Amino acid sequence: MEELRKFVSPEFVFGSGALSLAGRYAEHMGADRIFLVTDEGVRRSGWAGRVLESLSERGIRTECFDAVLPNPRDTQVMEGVDLYRRHRCDVILAVGGGSVIDAAKGIGIVATNGGHILDYEGVDRIPHPMPPLICIPTTSGSSADVSQFAIITDTVRRIKIAIISKAVVPDIALIDPDTLKSMDRTLASAVCLDTLTHAVEAYVSQAHSFMTDRHALGAVELIGTSLLPALNGWGGRAPLAPLMQASLEAGLAFSNASLGLVHAMAHALGGRKDFPHGECNGLLLKNVCAFNYESCPERFDRIAAALAARRDGRIRSGLEGLCDELDRLIAGTGIRNELDRFHLTREDCRNLAENAMNDACIVTNPREPGTEEIAALYEQTFG
Repeated sequence: MEELRKFVSPEFVFGSGALSLAGRYAEHMGADRIFLVTDEGVRRSGWAGRVLESLSERGIRTECFDAVLPNPRDTQVMEGVDLYRRHRCDVILAVGGGSVIDAAKGIGIVATNGGHILDYEGVDRIPHPMPPLICIPTTSGSSADVSQFAIITDTVRRIKIAIISKAVVPDIALIDPDTLKSMDRTLASAVCLDTLTHAVEAYVSQAHSFMTDRHALGAVELIGTSLLPALNGWGGRAPLAPLMQASLEAGLAFSNASLGLVHAMAHALGGRKDFPHGECNGLLLKNVCAFNYESCPERFDRIAAALAARRDGRIRSGLEGLCDELDRLIAGTGIRNELDRFHLTREDCRNLAENAMNDACIVTNPREPGTEEIAALYEQTFG
């Protein structure tokens, strides 16, 4: 008999033009003054401006906070809380990638619960609901627009903390593939490898279920068949909807199944070194999969088959076949050309391993690692 499972998801609208519905949904929520969270890059791209137009057409007042940086800091969250309260806003609207959406979630948590954002580290530690939250993702990677996760950088300890609760699931996600047009190829590579990592880790997670499995494998196949053709035609008429759909499906999977060692290690890197999250995941993925393979080989074999779907030619069986498929995809993104920026000393690897051991994502990894094994994986990848 299948174990009892729950599945948490926000309402979402997917498709070209979804962004233009922001005003309608804000009005349905009874918004009087929207707190719009974004960053300078999204403002320059014009997407935030499009959202402001949609809100203005409905007569909804807006305050804008665009100070969010990659790997959002606790200090930025608290700055946003101060502005939210000062302007007496009542609905939060995030337009941007995962950093923007995570910052918006953090602002919402503190706005109604008080204290400091770091007080809420861990699982189910948010007693009161956030203000209504509308999310409009502009990248195809973080899936923060549909997840129970918020990842915030603790600037004192130089680590990333995970806040996991259904209280941070947005009320509505407006998922518009057209927004991906403003990404460059490098960013697209990084965020899509984040999507792949979400899907892989959700599928082999100790908390996986039949519901998360379907979404996870669906996302793996979409990335396997769509990512490299899209990157090879980037800036032209490359199809973007499959990439955004992969992000959505991977998000639905990992939000309910959690993640694993790749994310624990990437969070440690992002907190200590401020490295880009998607690139960290993409560079770590193959070595961690090899470490985990024997814990559930049949599940990793299905991942390899999904990556190779609709491609001519047979794949090798077992771990070699999985590594071949990951190598093909990761090499095609060009992300390994960035490896020199990620060089780590042996001391770095040991310190990062200790931080990764304390990350919430490690709990559902299919194989229990020790500090020495994690340090060895860092050295293998970045040494």
